[in-house]
Amino acid sequence: MINTTLCYISDGDKVLMLHRVRKKNDINEGKWIGVGGKFEEGESPVDCLLREVREETGLTLLSYRFRGIVTFISDDSPTEYMHLYTSDSFSGELTSCDEGVLEWIPRGEIKDLSLWEGDRIFLKLLEDDHHVFSLKLTYTDGKLIESVLD
Repeated sequence: MINTTLCYISDGDKVLMLHRVRKKNDINEGKWIGVGGKFEEGESPVDCLLREVREETGLTLLSYRFRGIVTFISDDSPTEYMHLYTSDSFSGELTSCDEGVLEWIPRGEIKDLSLWEGDRIFLKLLEDDHHVFSLKLTYTDGKLIESVLD
């Protein structure tokens, strides 16, 4: 099993999105996602969140909100528990990312991006300010076959 974090950082009506176009052998290749990554040994979810955001964006989160756990089940990779966060308070200057291109996207245009089908579900939950949730997403051959909320 893998533990990861993912964060959607907002600045007014825009959200920082990462277009995954630079990393080799990337399961997310060509998709737009938030920023985050895998836990390192001894890290808590918050430790991982802060480190990954800083490494991928150059930004330091000043505050953040835990939004839920997303469990990914797939026929081609280990089970992943993704700790999902949002933030609208940060400092620093945006830097380039070796995994893709970072871009501030107007909130209303995110739905038009190339996203995982399951991401559309939890992005809607975030948009609706849903309480802390647990979402299980099951994929077969890269296609979402089941989603179970709470």
